[in-house]
Amino acid sequence: MTTEPNELMEPIHNRMPVILAARDYSRWLDPRPGAATGGPAPPLSAEQMRSWPVSNRVGNVRNNDSQLLEQF
Repeated sequence: MTTEPNELMEPIHNRMPVILAARDYSRWLDPRPGAATGGPAPPLSAEQMRSWPVSNRVGNVRNNDSQLLEQF
């Protein structure tokens, strides 16, 4: 599921994944009708996120190792 980008993601892409705070998981995952009173929880704000440049190896699905998370 995607949403409009926040200030951190906007320079990178015109949309971003919906990323929830752990405290809001149950609001999204409760299957009972009307369980999410007050509407769905908001996605994380730019202040709750951080970013750093990574290797272009990230764009290849054959690469799957912890070095993909390291700052480039």
